[in-house]
Amino acid sequence: MNLLTIVLQAAGAAGGAPQQGGGWTMWIMLILIFVVMWLFMIRPQRQQQKKMEQFRSGLKKGDKVVTAGGIYGTIAEVNPDSRTVLLKVDGDVKLRVDKASLQQDFSESTAPQSDNK
Repeated sequence: MNLLTIVLQAAGAAGGAPQQGGGWTMWIMLILIFVVMWLFMIRPQRQQQKKMEQFRSGLKKGDKVVTAGGIYGTIAEVNPDSRTVLLKVDGDVKLRVDKASLQQDFSESTAPQSDNK
């Protein structure tokens, strides 16, 4: 006899007698899987979305930002009626971009401090 035959016979013998409480353990496992997914995937994503919404609603003139396309600039004007800002890129170059495309704030108040020794 080979190992596969022994395993199949053992599985058939164990499967013949129904086990007690098998239905409840399945539901408990499903609930635990959902809780773990919520803790490690859904909840952090929602927190990150709220943080980005607060960042975009708190934009003001003079903030240094970067867009999703990698364009660095300073906010020259925030249009409260629409979802756009006027971004001063370089010299007299200004771009009107959607607030949703702004990713990070590089103002002096939020920039990490570097030691120049």
